Amino acid sequence: MAPQAPVDRAVVPGIEVLRQGRVEAFLRTRPALSSGAIRWTGLAVEDYHVPACVIAHHEHVHDFLHVVLSGNVRYEVLTKGKCLHYEAQPGTTFVLPRGTVDELHWSGPTHRIAVALHPSLLLSAIDETIGCSHIELTEHWNVTDRHIMSVLLALTTDLNAGSPAGRLYGELLANALAVYMLSRYVVQRRVPTLPKGGLPRYRLRRVLDYIGDNLAEDVSLSDLAELAGMSAHYFAELFKRSMNCTPHRYVLQERIERAKIALRDPECSIMEAAAISGLPNPSHFARVFRRFVGISPSQFQSDQTSSFKISLRGRP
Repeated sequence: MAPQAPVDRAVVPGIEVLRQGRVEAFLRTRPALSSGAIRWTGLAVEDYHVPACVIAHHEHVHDFLHVVLSGNVRYEVLTKGKCLHYEAQPGTTFVLPRGTVDELHWSGPTHRIAVALHPSLLLSAIDETIGCSHIELTEHWNVTDRHIMSVLLALTTDLNAGSPAGRLYGELLANALAVYMLSRYVVQRRVPTLPKGGLPRYRLRRVLDYIGDNLAEDVSLSDLAELAGMSAHYFAELFKRSMNCTPHRYVLQERIERAKIALRDPECSIMEAAAISGLPNPSHFARVFRRFVGISPSQFQSDQTSSFKISLRGRP
């Protein structure tokens, strides 16, 4: 029997700040997209369309990223007794360490993505031999970083698609973001290192057995990394070396293989095959199936049924 995955302890429920001694939502506006339901380990992501507004005095309880996707507007930052004036445009990025206290005045509407990072996300991406217990981000109120923007757009694209692979794909993106942040936006910059080779065979077998036993469940990167006994960064890279694909792609491949087995039974419905494969949303299932197989689930089942009938007619 494959081992049980541990319980996540680093899920960030949403973008929260401290105001007048109370923890509350960063913005009063309801986000258009939120990772709250998918519950990625290590970070929370929210996508907002916000009119001109004042974001009242607050303290960030997590490390914070913020990228403007659209809107060319002036904004004012009140922080550390200073008043800073900037002009936002698509790509304008904030990088703020937890504990930052500020108030913002936005002169016009914007579309933006906000991200809260759990301390464990950055720690899990550093060399495991360092023994570091705290990583501090450097403060930036007006930078343009296309790499951060591309990762955040990929995260919101996954949310918008309904996260068909569950938590795994988003957590792989979060891990890539953490590695990048360590090289660019921390007080003491660190370049993560990796041991040579792939996963030890016994650790790889433990992970593959767990995936096989839990394909219908929401498998997370943190679950797999902890089963392998290493950080998410180490695990993701070593798994790719061992299997020549990312954990996310491997799980999807295995789910589609299980769906193909189910669809060879003409009595199995498309919805039943989707549920068996761990992709219960029919539209998500059909899209992923077509990407891997090249045809729709219904066409695959029809072709399998036709082949079976032909083989029966050919028997003596």
